[in-house]
Amino acid sequence: MVDGEYSRGQVIVLGNEKGGTGKSTTAMHLAVALMRDGHSVATVDIDSHQGTLSRYVENRRQFADGKGVRLPVPEHTRFDISTSGGESVEQKLERLDALADTLTSRLDYVVMDCPGSDNPFARHAISLADVLISPVNDSFIDLDLLARIGGTPPRVLGPSVYSQTVWEQKQERARKTGAKIDWIVLRNRLSTLESRNKANVGITLDQLASRIGFRLVDGFHERVIFRQLFLQGLTVLDLRDEGTEISLNLSHVAARQEIRRLLEAVKGEGAATADSETPAGAPPKADMAAGPV
Repeated sequence: MVDGEYSRGQVIVLGNEKGGTGKSTTAMHLAVALMRDGHSVATVDIDSHQGTLSRYVENRRQFADGKGVRLPVPEHTRFDISTSGGESVEQKLERLDALADTLTSRLDYVVMDCPGSDNPFARHAISLADVLISPVNDSFIDLDLLARIGGTPPRVLGPSVYSQTVWEQKQERARKTGAKIDWIVLRNRLSTLESRNKANVGITLDQLASRIGFRLVDGFHERVIFRQLFLQGLTVLDLRDEGTEISLNLSHVAARQEIRRLLEAVKGEGAATADSETPAGAPPKADMAAGPV
């Protein structure tokens, strides 16, 4: 309760239309970071076919029980998006709305992991988001998620289908509740080596941020530890805990700092949103081809 008024939890959605960008890893690390910061958290796996986040949470429960260690574990739901049981898509979407309402009525945060494809559930989840996080691998191939890019030097030719989808769902959310969506693009799997390609990707993303309407945040560098921890259900934030049996090294410390920066960005600490530069309700700019990047 805040000043006598009802306060609902926030919905954080991990979404884009590409697989292999680290959505589930980011979702799990963010959920654990929020819990370790003192918040109550639920996770929802909308990618029920792949189920990576669900397996991550189950691995975490099994590790904690097997080793007898205390680890913060989110309240988890694997949301089945198949309609093989006779339930229509519309009925399923209503159930997703009800689930989000129930969880945000009693918890601080709900972290939703979407499939890496375009479907009604992934699109609808965006409209539920207080914060939308779209991890992208640090390459021009993955920037196609945000805009059509081509030519030498690279030029932005126009907005992508996904950018248009996000804009449409922003409009839908504003129409229903009057609320905004804080869109964060997470520059993920960063190389530790500087290169011309890495610099060009950074320049392009900086320019796209104001044109399309998102905040740009540096995410995780390419580290083996992120892949290794999945089987135990651990995150880099757990490595100092007794019983995890993994020695903390400098790479792990740097990874923990990356998670902390993401947490600060999600909670809006020291960062202005892209909405301050992009007029409310403005679509992705169609005149993107007017100049090289």
